[in-house]
Amino acid sequence: MSDLVGRIADLTPEKRKLLAQKLQKKLLAQRLQQEKEPVAEVQILPQQRNSNVFPLSFAQRGLWFLHQLDSHSAAYNMSSVHKLTGWLRVDALERSLAVVVQRHEVLRTTLLWGKLYGEEQPVQVIAPRLAMRVPVVDLCGWTASERDRQVRQLARAEAQSPFDLTVGPLLRVCLLRLDEQEHVLLCTLHHIISDSWSMGVLIHEITRLYQGEVSGEPARLPVLPIQYADYVLWQRQWLQGEVLEAQLAYWQRQLSGVPALELRTDYPRPAIQRYVGAQQALLLPPALLQGLRGVSYQEKATLFMTLLAAFQVLLMRYSGQQDIVVGTSIAHRQQAGLQDLIGFFVNTLVLRSDVAGNPGFRQLLARVREVTLRAYEHQDLPFE
Repeated sequence: MSDLVGRIADLTPEKRKLLAQKLQKKLLAQRLQQEKEPVAEVQILPQQRNSNVFPLSFAQRGLWFLHQLDSHSAAYNMSSVHKLTGWLRVDALERSLAVVVQRHEVLRTTLLWGKLYGEEQPVQVIAPRLAMRVPVVDLCGWTASERDRQVRQLARAEAQSPFDLTVGPLLRVCLLRLDEQEHVLLCTLHHIISDSWSMGVLIHEITRLYQGEVSGEPARLPVLPIQYADYVLWQRQWLQGEVLEAQLAYWQRQLSGVPALELRTDYPRPAIQRYVGAQQALLLPPALLQGLRGVSYQEKATLFMTLLAAFQVLLMRYSGQQDIVVGTSIAHRQQAGLQDLIGFFVNTLVLRSDVAGNPGFRQLLARVREVTLRAYEHQDLPFE
């Protein structure tokens, strides 16, 4: 034992930190395994197909309904801006994009009102092929300041341009040429076919394929065992009967009598929702972050759980309430075969904690940890 302690003491601070993170993940995995009821590992297989028309996933259906209320809104556009430096071959970029579009059926999908299973309902239709071009906007003649302003304006206009779900494509790519060796790539997808994880998959695959194009060594992307439509069919078959009842029963118990959070605001809520939001970034000092990680490790919690507990304390102090409910997103890709897919998988979890009794922070963290782990166990029920 003393030898082990000595070996740990000889590690650099970076290696000790990495070791602590690995141990923490291992402890959490063991704890999760102990708390979960024995269940068979779920494997999604390619589903039998009779046509190119499929139902919507539960999450898609909820978003489709919101789109019907305001079809001119761009609130559910997902946009990203990427600065590219060096010589760029637009033809190679277009071919790379074409491969990704052909590889992921969901990028060739439109949503219509049609008849499926003998019932009128919203459906998604997959086109066998889809030609995608990358329009190029030349900004080489502008001064540096004017060019920057143009990039911001074009990026904002692209992000705020709504999609027609019935026509598609629900993916747009535009290239801004600043000079011969500097470009800006604008990518926009509708949330109904994508999520944040998917945006990472899209950019990663385009990058890999483009590098293969220009190097002459074709990139080898992993084979996709299933498509998003397979997941949708599986979800509708699996989430019913006893499985659905068990998931519903947990959330009905957990959210029974859930209160509204009464926070004072600077201004009254407008009569019409305008989707004018903002985000606030906070940079934590290294010493504080190290302390937070230390507390998390000691309490067998993740850093997310620790920060959530602190956030709920803040909400308690501002609202004066002791029953605090916070919504958070989760990737919802725990089944095999989903990690490399583009699609709308993300789910919302409702985390409800009781801060009554003036608990110490570690005691509250234990409550938050338990609530979070249980929510993860019941994440398969769509928030919608």
